[in-house]
Amino acid sequence: MSAATCIDIILAIILPPLGVFFKFGCHSEFWICVLLTLLGWIPGIIYAIYVLTK
Repeated sequence: MSAATCIDIILAIILPPLGVFFKFGCHSEFWICVLLTLLGWIPGIIYAIYVLTK
């Protein structure tokens, strides 16, 4: 695991959509993460970490 991945995961825990945005840009992964974060903070975090580590 690289330092960039660790920073991405920490950022995904603090603000999930931002972590996904830095990795994928404004694509479907980002919008799914925004929707899940609006529905609940924990689902957004889980999805962001899943997307960033897969």
